[in-house]
Amino acid sequence: MRDLSVGPDCVCLNTATLGFRDPLELTVRRVAEAGFGFITPWRQEVDERHPERAAHVIRDAGLKVGGYCRTEYFSADDRGGRTASIDSNRRAVEVAAVLGAPFVVAVVGGLAPNSRDIQACREQILEGLEALKPTLKATGVAIALEPLHPFYAADRSLLNTVEQARRWCERLDPDNEGLFGIAVDAYHVWWDPDLEGSLDRASDRIMALHVCDWMRQTGDPLLDRGMMGDGVIELARLRQSVETRGFKGPVEVEIFSKENWWKRPPEEILRICRERLNTVV
Repeated sequence: MRDLSVGPDCVCLNTATLGFRDPLELTVRRVAEAGFGFITPWRQEVDERHPERAAHVIRDAGLKVGGYCRTEYFSADDRGGRTASIDSNRRAVEVAAVLGAPFVVAVVGGLAPNSRDIQACREQILEGLEALKPTLKATGVAIALEPLHPFYAADRSLLNTVEQARRWCERLDPDNEGLFGIAVDAYHVWWDPDLEGSLDRASDRIMALHVCDWMRQTGDPLLDRGMMGDGVIELARLRQSVETRGFKGPVEVEIFSKENWWKRPPEEILRICRERLNTVV
């Protein structure tokens, strides 16, 4: 495996890890000073009317953009809602191109608010993703489909395993033109008994690796993620699995922790993230 302690080019900080407490300009400076080479910002931090401003700040700090978070949910109760989602996600792709992000992370949405028809909602999502293909081709930006833990199926994502994401990629991008790939997030996939086989079959589609930890006694499956090494995930084994299958991108830390890490000073969070990347992941 790569030595993550050598330099910044193998490590990325997803800005959610710091809890969205400060302006992007300050976050960018702190991330660069902490020894990360990449940063993944969220849409709420970027003025999408003038994305060149954020791009300038990131470049001036010597950082590269790992990805851009994230899509709006594609599932909706009516055609107007689905069209609005596609329009918003099309704009996210355009902004990602300005930022220099290779992909937009897609959290695709769960059941539409008033629906119980899981198959129909999955088809809505796939149709919404399909509608982005002209913009993806025009910009050179890809969509990284992120499978979420099945806990989130009802409200956040009907895409729940790496194998399912691979099948979606093959349907949406059958010639593997690089339009659609997979973001492998340790928090969401560690439990999957078919993970190794799925990674084998999806090896040429893996675009991102996100790390944090699953706490054995989690207080909140959404906002109580653990720092790497504090939970139950074999993170080094997962990284080895994706890297031996050809993944060469940065390892990205993404921690949602409302009652713990988000209450700590940003400098402390970044220091410990960097240390754990070197010693645990």
